[in-house]
Amino acid sequence: MAVLPIRIMGDPVLHSPAAEVEEVTDEIRELVADMFETMDAAPGVGLAAPQVGVSLRIYTYTYQDDEGAPWRGVVINPVLWMSPPVPGEPDPDEESEGCLSFPGERFPLRRADRVLVTGVDLDLQPVLIEVDGWRARIMQHEFDHLDGILYVDRLGDNDWKTAQKIAKKRGWNRPGHSWMPGVDDLEG
Repeated sequence: MAVLPIRIMGDPVLHSPAAEVEEVTDEIRELVADMFETMDAAPGVGLAAPQVGVSLRIYTYTYQDDEGAPWRGVVINPVLWMSPPVPGEPDPDEESEGCLSFPGERFPLRRADRVLVTGVDLDLQPVLIEVDGWRARIMQHEFDHLDGILYVDRLGDNDWKTAQKIAKKRGWNRPGHSWMPGVDDLEG
């Protein structure tokens, strides 16, 4: 297993829809193992294959609930259904999220509170995830990556403008930028 560099906003792989996985090969298994290693090293609660430069519909996730119970897995070729988000402005304290491909920043974003995700795992066994709250947020965030959408693309006008200024100041929003978990410090 290896920790992989994480692509930063502006890399074309992050802004294009990813391709379906046709077959689970040894290379796919190695990629998923590397994605778990990278996600843990970052640290993050999710990681999509495009974030490590691979345009395939795969994401990993990990989360501990309030009781400390682990929740971890991989979804290949996911399909997402979600409840409609509640109208209104997001609560900056309760609805802020960050992204390993826009590191060091957090912005409030309204998401659906409940989702259903289907797909398969590495053994081609069906995956069915029905979750709410933060777990639903993780699923939506990672699924967006597979469609070429970063969470900053969904921000309200003022936060979107702030995100664009940050990207410009840091030289992002163009190809060629990545960071290496455990090596680079990108916390703002």
